[in-house]
Amino acid sequence: MDTFYITTPIYYVNANPHLGHAYTTILADAVNRFQRLMGKETFFLTGTDEHGEKILQASEEKGVNPGDYVEEVSKKFRDLWPDLDIEYDYFIRTTYPEHKACVQKILQQVYDNGDIYFGEYGGYYCHGCEAFYTDRELEDGKCPDHQKPLEYIQEKNYFFRMSAYQDWLIEHINSDPYFIQPENFKNEVLAMLRESLGDLCISRPKTRLTWGIELPFDSDYVTYVWFDALLNYISALGWPEDENFRKFWPSAHHVVAKDILKPHAIFWPTMLKSAGLDLYKGLRVHGYWKVEEAKMSKSLGNIVEPLAMSGKYGTSAFRYFLMREMQLGLDGSFSEQGLVNRFNADLANDLGNLFNRALAMLHKYFRGEVPAYDGDWAQEDLEMIDLGLQSFSDYIDYYQQFRVAQALEALWEFIRGLNKYIDSTAPWQLNKEGNLERLSAVMSLVFAGLRKAALGVWPVMPRAAETMFEQLGLDFNAEKFDLLRESENFVQLAAGTRVAKKSNLFPRQELVSKDSGEQEKKKGAAKENREKNSQKKQIDIKQFQELDLRIGYVVNAENVVETDKLLRLDVDVGEERYRQIVAGIAESYSPDDIQHTQVVVVCNLKPVTLKGLTSEGMILSAHQDPGLTLLSVKSGVQPGSKVG
Repeated sequence: MDTFYITTPIYYVNANPHLGHAYTTILADAVNRFQRLMGKETFFLTGTDEHGEKILQASEEKGVNPGDYVEEVSKKFRDLWPDLDIEYDYFIRTTYPEHKACVQKILQQVYDNGDIYFGEYGGYYCHGCEAFYTDRELEDGKCPDHQKPLEYIQEKNYFFRMSAYQDWLIEHINSDPYFIQPENFKNEVLAMLRESLGDLCISRPKTRLTWGIELPFDSDYVTYVWFDALLNYISALGWPEDENFRKFWPSAHHVVAKDILKPHAIFWPTMLKSAGLDLYKGLRVHGYWKVEEAKMSKSLGNIVEPLAMSGKYGTSAFRYFLMREMQLGLDGSFSEQGLVNRFNADLANDLGNLFNRALAMLHKYFRGEVPAYDGDWAQEDLEMIDLGLQSFSDYIDYYQQFRVAQALEALWEFIRGLNKYIDSTAPWQLNKEGNLERLSAVMSLVFAGLRKAALGVWPVMPRAAETMFEQLGLDFNAEKFDLLRESENFVQLAAGTRVAKKSNLFPRQELVSKDSGEQEKKKGAAKENREKNSQKKQIDIKQFQELDLRIGYVVNAENVVETDKLLRLDVDVGEERYRQIVAGIAESYSPDDIQHTQVVVVCNLKPVTLKGLTSEGMILSAHQDPGLTLLSVKSGVQPGSKVG
C-alpha cells in the first residue's frame, strides 16, 4: 500500500494556540484525510517545541519551573485539536526522552562526519527569534520580525558546516520542481542561496541557557532550537530502527507558514544530507492570516481564538471558512463578517439547500425511498454526470498540490450544478404530469450526486459529511472509498435506500453587531412614523402599472432564528439568481408547506433588512381569521411571468 506522511511545525509553547496554529493543523488534517480517501496508509504528526530561551523566560515570569510550564501550554494544544475535528496519529513533544535520544544521536553523527566545529562568533542577536542576524538581514538596524533593536553578543559556540552543502542544495531544488511549493517560495529560497550561506550556530553555553538538550560531545553546551526542533520529524517515527521510519519517511511532506521557510528549506535539508539521511518529499508553505488587514499579533490585540469561533458557528463552518478563504502561498483575510457571508452563501444556500430540498422531494414523491432506475440517461443527465466527473478530477488534482481552496471551488461547481439541475428538470412538474420513469431517473441521479458531494466535503468537514451520509441512509468508512474511481463513475444509491426527512445542517447565520440595539430602536421609530403618516387613498391605472408583480417559485424555505414569525425564502422570479425574501408568514405556513409552491411577488419593492437578512421583495397573501392565505395560481406558470 502507498504511504503518505504529513507534518505540521511543532508549535512553540511560549503562547496559547491561535488562528495561525489552527489553520496549519486543519490544512494538514484535510490533506491527510484526502490521502486516506485515495487509498493510502497515512501518518499525521503534530506537536510542541518546548526548549529554548523564550520558554525559560516565560516560565520565570509565571514563577513556575519550565517543565511544569511547558506541560500546561502543550496540553492546551493537545486539548484543542480534537475540538476542531483534527485527527492526528502522534503528538510529539521535544521534552520526550526518545526525542532527546534521537537529537543527541544525530548530533554525534554529524560531529563524527566532521560537520560540527568549535569557534567564536559575534553578531546581533534577537532574543524573540533566538537567532543571530547579519547586517543585510536587519531592517533599520532592527529584527525584521519583531522590529526591536538587537543585542550584540560575542561568544564561543559550536557551528554546523551548512555552507559545505550550499551548491548541492541549489542543484537539488532546481532538479525537483515539487520539492518546495508554491513556486514563489521556491524562488525565495533560491534567492537566499545566491548569497553566501555561512555556517549555522547550533549551541548555547549553559552559562546563558540550561533549558535544552545537552550536546553529546560537550556537556557545557545545549543544542540550539533548530537542531532540536527539526529533528522531531524523524524522532516521532522512531528513527533509526522503527518500522514507521522505513515505511513513512520516503513520503514525508512538511506544512509550514512562511515565517519558518528558511529553517525548513535550508537548515533541515543540509542537516539531513550531513547525517546521511534521505530528504523529505515536499515542503508546502502558506501565508499569514491578517485580521483587519494587519498580521495577527499580541501587541495589536487582534489574536483570533479558534475555539471561540468554532463554538460560535460550528466546527465544520470554521474549518470550511479557513480552507476556502486562504489560497496556498497567499495571505488570507479573517473577519467574522466574512465567515458569516461564506457560511450563508456556500453552506446554507448551496449545500444545505441542496440536501434539504432533495430529501423533502424524495419523501414527497417516493415516500423517502430512493427509486430504482437502470434506463438510459437523457442529455441533461449526461451533462450533469460529466460536470460531476470533471469537478472531481479537478478536485483531486488541486488536493494533490495542497491547493485546498481551489479543490473546494471545483467541488462547489458541482454542488451549484446539482441545484441548477434540479431547477431545470423540475421534479415537481414531472410528478404532476405523472412521468414516473423520468422522475425516477432525476431523483436517482440527484442522490448519486448528494453522495458524491458528501464524500468531497469530508476532508474539510468530517463531522458534517458523516451526518450527510447518515441522512442518505449510508454508512461512512473512509478506507472503503477510492477517489480515483469517483472521478470516473457516478455511484447510484441502492433502490429502496431510506433517507432522512430533512436536513438542517447549516441554518443561516447572522452577525450581531454592537450597535444592533440602537438600529432596532431606529427601525421601530421609522415604523411608527410610517404608520402615523399612512393614509388610504385611491390610485389610478398608471400607478398600479408601476408595480412589478411576477409569479415566483419558492425554491427553498427555512425558519429565521430567534423569531416565530419570519421565514426566509429563496424565490425564482425569472432572473439569473434567486431572490431572498423574508416573509412574516411563519405562524400560518411551515417551510415544508411553502417550499416548491408558486407565489405572487412584488419585485420592485425597496430592499429592507429584517433580523439581519436583506429582503428583496414581498409575497402577497390574504388576511383572514385566524391567519394568512398565500396568493397563488392554479396551474404551473413559468417563474417570472408578469401579473397584471
